Amino acid sequence: MVNRGKVMSRYVATIAKDADIFDAIRMMVDGNITGMPVVDEDEVLVGMITERDVIRGLLRTQDTEAKVRDYMTTDIVSFNEEGNLLDIITALVENNFRRVPIESEGKLVGIISRRDIITYIFTLALEEREVLTTAIGDRLSLEGDWQ
Repeated sequence: MVNRGKVMSRYVATIAKDADIFDAIRMMVDGNITGMPVVDEDEVLVGMITERDVIRGLLRTQDTEAKVRDYMTTDIVSFNEEGNLLDIITALVENNFRRVPIESEGKLVGIISRRDIITYIFTLALEEREVLTTAIGDRLSLEGDWQ
């Protein structure tokens, strides 16, 4: 079984639901991220705010006093830290999510994005290639010793 800790990003940009929507936009632009979890003061996940939410909200209203809570999605899919990675990948693909929040004991502890999955797969491929290269190199060295 894959350790989600090797896939999950633990350092996640979050924002409060009462934050100004333009603070959320600034965080997304400055951090080059497409969305982030919305948490309360106890780090409990209460929603997600994404580029799509912001664009949709800005089309509906020109309210310059809007808060994150006015734009965020509250019906979100999250997973427990001990959850099955295959279930997470399935949720990302079937729902066209870019990321899913990960919780432990009711609190946000990380996020797994499509990019995290791809990076993990790439790392595994590199490690496997290194093992094969080392094994082949070791074998060639041994064969050289016999000559």
